[in-house]
Amino acid sequence: MTTFDDRERAFEAKFAHDEEMAFRVVARRNRLLGQWAAELMKLTPEEADAYAKTVVHADLEEAGDGDVVRKVFGDLSAAGIEIDEAAVQAALDEQTVAARRQLMELK
Repeated sequence: MTTFDDRERAFEAKFAHDEEMAFRVVARRNRLLGQWAAELMKLTPEEADAYAKTVVHADLEEAGDGDVVRKVFGDLSAAGIEIDEAAVQAALDEQTVAARRQLMELK
């Protein structure tokens, strides 16, 4: 083994770790956003848990956060909650920070 091979493996391992952490942050963020929306809609704990899971699955529809924001905004609007997409986007941003903090505490 050369030093170059060792460095290459280390960079690949770091990249894989960073990608896994990014995925975990997004999944947790989406769950937290779903719980936030469920609270606004006054869902029961069981309904809130199920709804949060649907928000996590909604992220798989397309790249980016647009699908999640549209789903949550649409569901809140359908429930009669007066909110705009900017407020949902702001909540998404807040939940991103919360998700990172939670995952860092687990380490």
